[in-house]
Amino acid sequence: MTAQSIIHTGNVLRQIVIGNIQGVSEAQLDVQPAGFNNTIRWNVGHIVYWMDKYSSLSFGSPSAIPAFYEALFSSGTKPSDWTISPPTKEELVQNLSAQLSRFGELTSEMLDNRLETPFVMGPFQFATAGELFNFALMHEAIHLGVISSQIKLIP
Repeated sequence: MTAQSIIHTGNVLRQIVIGNIQGVSEAQLDVQPAGFNNTIRWNVGHIVYWMDKYSSLSFGSPSAIPAFYEALFSSGTKPSDWTISPPTKEELVQNLSAQLSRFGELTSEMLDNRLETPFVMGPFQFATAGELFNFALMHEAIHLGVISSQIKLIP
C-alpha cells in the first residue's frame, strides 16, 4: 500500500466517522447500550485522543487537544468513572474535523520516516510513521464499528 493510499483511507474513514456522528443527538451520545463498556461520546473521544497521541508519536506534532482528554478517553477509562464534564458533541466534531484537515498535510516522506524508537504494543511493533498511522486508522475503524452498532441500539 502506498503512502498516498494510506492518507486517502484516513480521509475517507474520518469523513465516515464525522458523518455517523452528525446524526446522533447530544443525549444519545451518553446512552450506554447493554453489552457495551462505553458510550458513543466515549468512543468518539477515544478516537480523537488516540489519533492525537499517534500523530505526536508518528510525526512529532504537538498535542492539539486539552490535557483532560487523557483522563476521560485513554484506554481503560469509562464514563461511569468521569468526575469532570466531557466535551460536547460540537467540540468532538471540531476536533475530528481539525484532525482530518491535518491529514491533508501528510506526505509520503513523512509516512516513510522511521520512528526514533519503535512503538511496541503487546506483540506488535511499528517502526515507521506510516506503520503507526496505518494502525491508528485500523484502531479508528474498530471504534467506528462499535459506534455504528451502538447507533442501531439507541432509540
